[in-house]
Amino acid sequence: MKALQYRTVGAAPEVVTVPDPEPGPGQVLLKVTAAGVCHSDIAVMSWPAENFPYPLPLTLGHEGVGTVAALGAGVTGLSEGDAVAVYGPWGCGTCAKCAEGKENYCLRAAELGIMPPGLGSPGSMAEYMIVDDPRHLVPLEGLDPVAAVPLTDAGLTPYHAIKRSLPKLVAGSTAVVIGTGGLGHVAIQLLRAMTPARVVALDVTEHKLELARAVGAHDAVLSDAQAAGKVRDLTSGTGAQAVFDFVGVEPTVRTAAAVAGVEADVAIVGIGGAALPVGFGLLPFEVSVTAPYWGTRAELMEVLALARSGAVSVHTETFSLDDAPLAYERLHAGTINGRAVILPNG
Repeated sequence: MKALQYRTVGAAPEVVTVPDPEPGPGQVLLKVTAAGVCHSDIAVMSWPAENFPYPLPLTLGHEGVGTVAALGAGVTGLSEGDAVAVYGPWGCGTCAKCAEGKENYCLRAAELGIMPPGLGSPGSMAEYMIVDDPRHLVPLEGLDPVAAVPLTDAGLTPYHAIKRSLPKLVAGSTAVVIGTGGLGHVAIQLLRAMTPARVVALDVTEHKLELARAVGAHDAVLSDAQAAGKVRDLTSGTGAQAVFDFVGVEPTVRTAAAVAGVEADVAIVGIGGAALPVGFGLLPFEVSVTAPYWGTRAELMEVLALARSGAVSVHTETFSLDDAPLAYERLHAGTINGRAVILPNG
């Protein structure tokens, strides 16, 4: 079968031919109908050789949907042909966090060498992929694969971050979304669907702000040196009750701190690597700063339910598997409007 692999540190990903996988006991073989392209992959491919944590070659793709092609011995509850989405943050299934359904915060994954698809394990940018356990599959229930696949990360990750802040996002509150690309434009829709908050979007180009307005942002502000002051003006000087930074670089983290109000939540979701110092006098009183990761399987089911209701959708551009390297080039150049989706069997 064909697969898109990152084969050499520092090199571009390549479309190669690899052996067809076969499911072992307890595993599921999926015929991949759609695979999502994510900035996290670019971050992974930017790591130097001395810090690279995964075995190479690595089949990319941590967002995946497909149809069940074969079942390993002992698998029940699924049938060949079932349309499913892959829940990506695989855990051990038995630790305290996994028992709560929070496999994204599994306490033993590192110890046991459990890695998500596309982030250590073979991912979804291939004609077929192996899913380690049927519990990591969620029924699509009629959702279009292209529409559904970005929701497994670009939908689930902001949903998880926003859900934590729902008690603060009451009528009259303000939520700020920094970075309105793949995750950010979904976050705006989720905030509009789940809260009565005023949503203020920040990004670096007017083109990106147009998308933010189109998906429901009440206000759209260029992310520059004046952005924090403009947000303060929009909130009559009090600042926002929740700030979601989907970039995570030094300038955006500083902006997040500058627009946060008293008792606000600041979620640094982007993996740009910047830190936000926390201490008395450094931020408004009782500001909470978190760095959430992905989400739970139950939350993925909730996100897919929102999509079925029409409350959230993802702007997508599709590519063949052969054109997948081009999709990464365009993502790196910032010319993807929303989310790129690969069709391995299209």
